[in-house]
Amino acid sequence: MEPAGAPGSAPADGAAETGELPAPPPAVDARKSERSPKDMALSLLILLVPIALLLAFYRGFLGGDQPITVDPAPALESARAANAFPVSEPRELGDEWQTVTANFQTVEGGATLRLGYVTPEGRGAQLVQSNVPPEQLLPAELTAEAQPQGQTDLDGRTWQRYTARANEQALVLLEPNRTVIVVGDARDNELRHLAGSIG
Repeated sequence: MEPAGAPGSAPADGAAETGELPAPPPAVDARKSERSPKDMALSLLILLVPIALLLAFYRGFLGGDQPITVDPAPALESARAANAFPVSEPRELGDEWQTVTANFQTVEGGATLRLGYVTPEGRGAQLVQSNVPPEQLLPAELTAEAQPQGQTDLDGRTWQRYTARANEQALVLLEPNRTVIVVGDARDNELRHLAGSIG
């Protein structure tokens, strides 16, 4: 019996068919398979820096945090042209009050004008004027659970305080030909200021 590898002996593992010996398995470089926490942190930092720069440019130069304002004039003109109810435009609100929505539409039972604002404190307030009967309008605008909370006088007019949606409160003025609602998550002083600006 001849020893393995001796002349005339057959190569193992089928190498006799090709005349070649099998290649050894590739060596694994342990340094490439492991990343240190420091390397991962640096990679993440490289990704975050350009994102932070883009965000700063968007906010600082493009006004990314500023609300998109609209011109309320077309909605006010449509409401006056419809002659459904006396239309009031807020006076002397100041430049810090930004109009963000303005819409007039005919709805079931009447017509409604809505003007939405971002207040100087960055909160939301909406002025609603409508000739829809109050028993329909108030549940639709303030929810069916809205409850009167007493009266308050503003510029010689008596407004009703109401609860509204979560984190919101409302002032309601009931007149023979229209109902006026001032509602939002703005503070009481800002809602009163908006209500008092109505002519």
